[in-house]
Amino acid sequence: MVTIEPGGVFGPLHDHAGRPGTVYVLSGIITDHRDGVATEYGPGVGWPEDRNTLHWLENRGVVPAVEISVDIIGAPMP
Repeated sequence: MVTIEPGGVFGPLHDHAGRPGTVYVLSGIITDHRDGVATEYGPGVGWPEDRNTLHWLENRGVVPAVEISVDIIGAPMP
């Protein structure tokens, strides 16, 4: 679970190569920035993150934004 305070940023710009996942917003509004496009997600929705995802997140709102983020991470190679 991740909380982004009002005016806060979850970054810097990062990718999900080798760790695909999904995000589900519990409360507040999270703005996802990728490919020059800002998309807002509110409670009850989310987005996938795959090897092509390069993004950063922001809370432009006035209340904390809370998300659950699940990444799939493979076992370390011996």
